[in-house]
Amino acid sequence: MGNTTITNKKGTMAGSLSRGAVDFIDDARIGELLVPGKSDPSRVREVISKSLSKQPLQLEETAVLLKAEQPELIEEIFEAARELKRRVYGNRIVLFAPLYLGNKCINDCRYCAFRRSNPEQVRRTLSFDEIRDQVRALENKGHKRLILVFGEHGEYSAEFMAECVKTVYDLKVGRGEIRRVNINAAPLDHEGFGIVKSAGIGTYQIFQETYHHETYAKMHPKGTMKSDFMWRLDSLSRAFESGCDDMGTGALFGLYDWRFEVLGLVSHALHLQGKYGVGPHTISFPRLRPASGVEMEWPYLVSDYDFKRLVAILRLSVPYTGMILTAREQPALRREVMAFGVSQIDAGSRIELGGYTEFGDSQVLNREQFSLGDIRSLDEIMKELIEDDYIPSFCTACYRLGRTGEHFMEFAIPGFIERFCTPNALSTLTEYLVDYASPETREAGFRAVEKQLELIPDGSRKNDIVARLALIRETDKRDLYY
Repeated sequence: MGNTTITNKKGTMAGSLSRGAVDFIDDARIGELLVPGKSDPSRVREVISKSLSKQPLQLEETAVLLKAEQPELIEEIFEAARELKRRVYGNRIVLFAPLYLGNKCINDCRYCAFRRSNPEQVRRTLSFDEIRDQVRALENKGHKRLILVFGEHGEYSAEFMAECVKTVYDLKVGRGEIRRVNINAAPLDHEGFGIVKSAGIGTYQIFQETYHHETYAKMHPKGTMKSDFMWRLDSLSRAFESGCDDMGTGALFGLYDWRFEVLGLVSHALHLQGKYGVGPHTISFPRLRPASGVEMEWPYLVSDYDFKRLVAILRLSVPYTGMILTAREQPALRREVMAFGVSQIDAGSRIELGGYTEFGDSQVLNREQFSLGDIRSLDEIMKELIEDDYIPSFCTACYRLGRTGEHFMEFAIPGFIERFCTPNALSTLTEYLVDYASPETREAGFRAVEKQLELIPDGSRKNDIVARLALIRETDKRDLYY
């Protein structure tokens, strides 16, 4: 296609697509792959075996897992996802918090409380002083990683987002600091992505929402920026070309058939891998939740059982892609799904504008994009993770040392990343336990740290890890990483 340009609704240039941009979502082909048919158990197990060898699955192979309906085969898929998660990520779970900075929006997405035609939504953009208030509150609870969330609006330019990122990084409270800032915002042109990247962001996250063309058109009315399917689909490619080597994608499950969306996500990952040598850094799979001013019948809502299936199948399809489970889900389901391949979760989340300082423990629907299912505190979630034998991690070392994009894959695929991840997870966990944890969480956490240390072979490396943890416990030394 070349360096194609697109125009906005006023007919002026909005930007250029990536080099050789193509619409790689073939609705007809995906539909053919999902035609119902009896599953061949031997073929399902063959695909599972390939995934357990840490090889990404092709669309046809992912479809084999999606079409498996026999209970015993589905259980084998669940167990394989658990095993693959253990092999690639061990028992680490990375934690972050969302921070909504502005909910003004020029779009009119039918499922979103932020849509421009919703009279119930209270519109607000945080000032830089208000941003500092929110960050201060988050740092005082122990957070080290944030994702900044913006609506799509003229006020939220690349320059504005970059200034917000710098504001977050600049604020340090006591021993607290934010070490990684990610972005969830509208697609940008090449120049915009470059500006935001220069501010030191980690991952730039853009959800396609639905990969089904007809459904996408229904959900995003003509005359809005978001109605352009190709501009959004191509956004991660433009970001890669602009120097952003960590990208996140996702689908909003419940807009269309969940099986189709899984194949859409896998298509996206395969396209990026083939074109740039590295797929998305993360995949998210949120489900539709109630939202202020949103009244629709949703024929494609995903049951809890099918939600577990889609998480497990995504894990098997993209072995080295991080998978994010959000606080949209209820605590019990989050706890269960975690084992199927999740590597990151948000915790202690508030999604109202100003929510970390202004609204106490209650949700305020007309000030948030959707309702949350899990509003427990960070400390409560940390304690549960520890009790479930996970190691909560706030690690940001790879991003700060340049182990990102293709370089991350060089470490991760052979398994060498274990040399870095476990020690760094233990360091950041120890920081949290010393500086922020409740007595109960602190006690459980230190037992978990000792248990993990016992699994590390004796030698100079173990001695060095133990010495670093002692520095954190006994001095003001922080941010020690490999």
